[in-house]
Amino acid sequence: MFYCLEHWGTAKLTEGQNILSMSRRTIAIASALSVLALGSPLITGCANDLATNSLNSGVEKYEQGDYQGAMDDWSKAIEIDPRQTLAYYNRGNAKYFLKDYQGAIDDFGKEIQINPKSFASYNNRGIVKRRLNDYQGAIIDFDKALEINPRHASSYSNRGNARQDLQDYQGALADYSKAIVINPQYSEAYNNRGFVKKELQDYQGAIADYDKAAEINPLDALVYKNRGDVKQLVGDLKGACADWQEAASLGDKDGAEWVKKQC
Repeated sequence: MFYCLEHWGTAKLTEGQNILSMSRRTIAIASALSVLALGSPLITGCANDLATNSLNSGVEKYEQGDYQGAMDDWSKAIEIDPRQTLAYYNRGNAKYFLKDYQGAIDDFGKEIQINPKSFASYNNRGIVKRRLNDYQGAIIDFDKALEINPRHASSYSNRGNARQDLQDYQGALADYSKAIVINPQYSEAYNNRGFVKKELQDYQGAIADYDKAAEINPLDALVYKNRGDVKQLVGDLKGACADWQEAASLGDKDGAEWVKKQC
């Protein structure tokens, strides 16, 4: 039996998924990938029962961290229904976490071919391009995502990341600020803006942004580590040690090492 699915409802979008591991000197520029189940506001289309079951089964496996199993389910959905755009989109996410970056780019591109208004695929393809150091290509994709959806806070933050990579700090600052206006609870954007303010030697502004990030997400070890770094720069070693200790208590190994060496 075939039936039409109105893809409008509970999108599985997240704006806080860190996908990069950072050292002390490449501090915490976070990006966001998101996976969608049926109910996405992105498309309306028809699918058969088997494709739908495979799509939803893949979402369950993805959320459990079984990226290979999720990818297999979404590949099955595509075999059944080659125009199942959510399956391409989600499989691109799984391929990213399996470090098949070109495969991820290809899947996001395929989803865009079928659904040119998929701002989420442009956003995620931009994240993968940035991972491959294609910063200009990433910015082009984030620009397109924002052209389609100018209220997508993650795309502003992600474009800010790419601009930061190119040392366009003023452009990055503007993007993070726009993301925060759209989503005042976007802790990663505060964290990333704090990093840019540090690069611009606005140390008090950086600390203020890290304060806000810690207020929103008090369990983010990276924020404490970053704030400690800035406090050290302004001569507040006691405050820096307190932040590094907090980062260490949240499982950050660098924070624990800095406490041993400097505190």
